[in-house]
Amino acid sequence: MRRDAGAWTLRPMRTKEYAFPVSVRWENGRAVRVHVDGKDDIAVTSPPEFNREADRAVWSPEDLFGAAAASCLAVTVTGIAQREGLPLRSLAVDAVGVVGRRDDGSFGFMRLEQHVAIATDAGEEEHARAIVEKAEQTCLVRVSLDVDVETDVEVLALGGVAGARLGDA
Repeated sequence: MRRDAGAWTLRPMRTKEYAFPVSVRWENGRAVRVHVDGKDDIAVTSPPEFNREADRAVWSPEDLFGAAAASCLAVTVTGIAQREGLPLRSLAVDAVGVVGRRDDGSFGFMRLEQHVAIATDAGEEEHARAIVEKAEQTCLVRVSLDVDVETDVEVLALGGVAGARLGDA
């Protein structure tokens, strides 16, 4: 991205390359507002862990990190399920980003822990599990992260729990 005559322009893009422009503007103190054309703005501030005066009701960059990964996984699962004809009955993805001292000495995200609960029809349990695994490998946010991602998958079939939980890092 470069600035030409006061406006930002993107470098030329290659085939199968997409841009997602975001603007962030300072409001006051440690508060900023995130803007994407055509969407509602999001207020963002540092989390209470790093700023005792932070408003817990306002999203933090750390919240958005976990939300980006979890929502990407969820929408990728739904897209693959739709393409492959999996009867999706419910889907929930919970995520926790863990911050601390990394092996390289920097302070940042060390890992992302996710829990996927997916429900489908009886007899489709392995198909559902395979779709979650495929989604993990193709989710754009996940494949862009430089942290360990641990995902716990729980597959529910109509009428009960099918299969044990599995974790893969």
